Amino acid sequence: MKTLPTWVACALMAGLASVAPADDNWSATEISTAAVRALAAPGVSSPVILDVRTPEEYAAGHVPGAINIPHDQVRARLAEIGPAKDQPIVVYCRSGRRAAQALATLHDAGFSRLLHMTGDMLAWDQEAGTK
Repeated sequence: MKTLPTWVACALMAGLASVAPADDNWSATEISTAAVRALAAPGVSSPVILDVRTPEEYAAGHVPGAINIPHDQVRARLAEIGPAKDQPIVVYCRSGRRAAQALATLHDAGFSRLLHMTGDMLAWDQEAGTK
């Protein structure tokens, strides 16, 4: 049985996160935008949040506190997130394709606490009413 990180378990109990069951093949755990909003709030100890869109997309709006490393640069820039190898890392892009590529790269590099923000930036903006 897969053990959830304490902060994910708390978010689940509060109804803030949805977690996809893991099967025998690797896949990132899904985390809702509502849970990411709660975790990105000021004063909350949050996981690393990784925006894998282009710098231009990031500049146009991003999750508060997110680090921007474009998906095609993740492998070359692993050292920037290497210290967080044992911490939860939430990854998102615009709609999911680039996030999946980045998550696979991180998994192959030995990162194990990987989360995908369900709906990516499209869902984030929709829930915020910004787009």
